[in-house]
Amino acid sequence: MRSEQEVNRAIDLYSDTIRRICMIHLKNSADTEDIFQTVFLKYALSHVDFESDEHEKAWLIRVAINACKDLLKSFWKHTVALDEIIEQPSQISPDHKEVLEAVLSLPTRYRDVVYLHYYEDYTAPEIAQILHKNVNTVYTLLTRSKQMLQKKLEGDEYE
Repeated sequence: MRSEQEVNRAIDLYSDTIRRICMIHLKNSADTEDIFQTVFLKYALSHVDFESDEHEKAWLIRVAINACKDLLKSFWKHTVALDEIIEQPSQISPDHKEVLEAVLSLPTRYRDVVYLHYYEDYTAPEIAQILHKNVNTVYTLLTRSKQMLQKKLEGDEYE
């Protein structure tokens, strides 16, 4: 079990990233907070020795993504409108809101790589390691997600 100082340090460093990942997957703040707590509880109880801060961050991201997937698979799954995600819509420009809606509408496998690449600045090889995928698969997912987003933002609907 980790000390309170270790857990507080991890929360200070990674809370924004974990919340954003959860929000992208779950699309509602209540479930996001539940998974957020679950992730850091697992962290507090884990005995994993991290090689570096990046290894620790990648571990937390993987746990968050897995917890989100588990919740979404559960019987109690429910959906929430995008408007409920964005708590203060007046602070988001129409262009940013349109891009956010387009990213959130992507299938999960594309949403993950887009988020990690464009919002967390991970490279394709780093994303491949985090998501346990082949590097070429990540490149393919990034390319396809860009095409989907371009079509979506131009007004064409993708599959």
